[in-house]
Amino acid sequence: MVVVLRTLALAADPTATPGGAAGDPRSSGEGPGLVGNPGWAIAIVILVGVVTLLLTVGYVRATARRTGGGDH
Repeated sequence: MVVVLRTLALAADPTATPGGAAGDPRSSGEGPGLVGNPGWAIAIVILVGVVTLLLTVGYVRATARRTGGGDH
């Protein structure tokens, strides 16, 4: 057990590794920042919100309590 812990402790290298000169590897050389297309992400979120709103309004209108005009 002691040998395993000692091996794990020696496995980590405390020196810093040099970063890549190209910037963020997830993007095409423009450095750290947004990955992907934020315009599409915003449009999809708005679309999901509008569809949810329309479905909710449709459900409420379809299941609205119909009163017969009398006292309850």
